[in-house]
Amino acid sequence: MTAPTTTPDSPPARPGSDIDYEKFLDCVHCGLCTSFCPTYLETGDENNSPRGRIYLMRSIVDGRLDLSPKVERSLDLCLDCRSCETACPSGVQYGRLIEPFRADQRRADAARGEARNTDFFHRAILYGLFPFAERMRLALWPARIAQKLGLDWLADELGLTKLLPVRFQRMHRLLPRLQPDCPPLPDFLPAIGPKRARVALFTGCVADAIFRHVHWATARVLQHNGCDVVVPKSQKCCGAIHYHSGADAPAMDLAEKNVREFDESQVDAVIANVAGCGSMLKDYGHIAHELHPDDIARSERFGRFASKVRDVQEFLMELGPVAPQGELKLRACYQDACHLIHAQRVREQPRDLLSLIPGLTILPISEPEICCGAAGSYNLTEPDMSDRLAQRKLGHILATNPELVVTANVGCSMQLQAALKQARKNIPVLHPMELLDLSYRGEQIVPK
Repeated sequence: MTAPTTTPDSPPARPGSDIDYEKFLDCVHCGLCTSFCPTYLETGDENNSPRGRIYLMRSIVDGRLDLSPKVERSLDLCLDCRSCETACPSGVQYGRLIEPFRADQRRADAARGEARNTDFFHRAILYGLFPFAERMRLALWPARIAQKLGLDWLADELGLTKLLPVRFQRMHRLLPRLQPDCPPLPDFLPAIGPKRARVALFTGCVADAIFRHVHWATARVLQHNGCDVVVPKSQKCCGAIHYHSGADAPAMDLAEKNVREFDESQVDAVIANVAGCGSMLKDYGHIAHELHPDDIARSERFGRFASKVRDVQEFLMELGPVAPQGELKLRACYQDACHLIHAQRVREQPRDLLSLIPGLTILPISEPEICCGAAGSYNLTEPDMSDRLAQRKLGHILATNPELVVTANVGCSMQLQAALKQARKNIPVLHPMELLDLSYRGEQIVPK
């Protein structure tokens, strides 16, 4: 591969021209990916399939096609769920194509004076609020008060929320029932019983603001499995919010801060309990190489960090989990998070862990590998397709008649809770760590 002719802030001669061309050639256009692609399943349009998008990107690189609004629309509609990678027999690294190409799109648009993702929503909300846990926590206080007083329900019933801008309506709809605000995790939590490992816990941004109780559950589960847990206080957002929308330079700034904050040489693993965050953290080495191919030291440093990253369920199965004893007699539907099953290839570990809980029955669902439509901020930027996929997933979930839905990603949890609420189904959505934590502590799920 030739060295890129651009910097992370300058536009390439043609979008995608800095991508290793061999990655495009890996696709033999067999079409096995199409039946796994959510947008192709919904539209039947070849341009909205993985091989179609690869053909579009390659044609732009070759100069046979311009980056027209129609082409951009097909590329923007991609959820980056990576299910095509699971289906592909040729090992196409689709994520290593679409993500750097989107970054080039952003730079090319800016060079034409058509700045991409610079509207108020992206500047103030997506980039200015979501990646910062403390800002998020402060911004959620009015919502906490409204939920406690029932004002959110009243606003919905009276139709007052329809007066909000469309994206704020969706943010309101996607916001789950907030748990009582938890205290921050301490810097250190000691292992319970014989020490088996020392791990660092990644807490992220939106996850820490809305689902901090899941972090506490995760830490307790790790403690019960003999792990000392350290929680670096200056850690930042993983950068996925920026990177998946084409803003690669600020994503790398966040990555640099995280790599500095987490001393991977002092821990056995860096633990993520959010599928999207874990996938991004594991990609740090690849991203650093793509953006700074001449900075070998940086790529190696980022790669060492990435090699230590484990999803908590992946790590526990590698460690050998301590069997929980508390019975949870429930019928649960497990929803695969795309960035866990496809990007990280963690499929059986969550099911194996949940199967250890006495009394818990895991119900299989149809199309388990198809995205629920959350896909990070996709459910805010592509509402129509997101809703179509949410309804598709909801139908498969409800067909199993579950008492509980289990998923290991913040976005999936919010998407499914919103869909269940809209369907007036009072079915809780929990993280696997919450169930394991309850079982270890001998407690039951408290009805909401």
